[in-house]
Amino acid sequence: MDITRIRKSIDDLDTMIVTLLAKRADMVSAAGRLKKSGQGVRDPKRVNEVLRHVRERAAAKGLDPAVAEEVYRTIIHCFVSKELKESETRSNAEGGAQCR
Repeated sequence: MDITRIRKSIDDLDTMIVTLLAKRADMVSAAGRLKKSGQGVRDPKRVNEVLRHVRERAAAKGLDPAVAEEVYRTIIHCFVSKELKESETRSNAEGGAQCR
C-alpha cells in the first residue's frame, strides 16, 4: 500500500470517528434531558467505569490503554462541558434565576 492510499484510509477513519462523536453528542444531550433538575452532570463513578472499559477494549485490540484513556478523558471533558451548558440553557428557559 502506498502513502496516498494509507492517508485516504486514515481520512475515511477520521470521517467515521467524527460521525460517531456526533452520535455520542446526541446521546449525551438525550441523557441530559432525562436527568432531573439538580441531578449532577458530573458522575465520577460513571467516568471511572467508562475509562475502565475503554482501557480493557484498547488492550484487547492492541492499542496502548494509556492512549485510549487520554483520548477518552478529553472526550468526557468536552461532553461534560456540553451537558453543563445545555443544562444551564434548559434551567434558564424554565425560569431559573440568572445572575448578572
